[in-house]
Amino acid sequence: MTAKGKPPIERELKFAQVDLEALRQRLLEVEAERIGPAVFEENWIVDRGGELARRSAVLRVRAEEGRGAVMTFKGPAAFEGAVKVRSELELRVENAQTALELLGALGYRVEKRYQKMREEWRLGSETICLDHTPLGDFVEFEGAKAEAVARRCGFDPEQAVRKSYLMLWAEHVASNPDVPRDMVFADAK
Repeated sequence: MTAKGKPPIERELKFAQVDLEALRQRLLEVEAERIGPAVFEENWIVDRGGELARRSAVLRVRAEEGRGAVMTFKGPAAFEGAVKVRSELELRVENAQTALELLGALGYRVEKRYQKMREEWRLGSETICLDHTPLGDFVEFEGAKAEAVARRCGFDPEQAVRKSYLMLWAEHVASNPDVPRDMVFADAK
């Protein structure tokens, strides 16, 4: 919570079909700082009888290779122009499986699973996330100046993808019924 008792707000622009190598070069040109190497992420969306889905909210547990895990609650999304805006609360936890077991004891069940490789960069106070996913390569610009940073990196905010990875995957599954239900890499268990 912020000092005024309101949850922090996530501001995000997402772009699909990104040439990540060209974007890395552009990030170096604008003097962005690479936070670290790409990290494999395993994500689980949990819900209890659909109560969160009915509120357009999300509860996620994310395991980050070599960095522990994070539990995240995201409130309903709204849009300010092309920018997706929603409340977001995060809690770092030591172990994703223990977090999932705790949530299971409270009646939550895993509804969806997705994977990605994420490489984070920073430009000023903004975060730039280069995501390699089973759907292809994406970039997310996060922060109060997400639109300005996206433009500086050569992206038109009006071309931003408004859907979540799971919404995009659901569309992909509808068109390709032979792919896995969950958004996982082909060699995943």
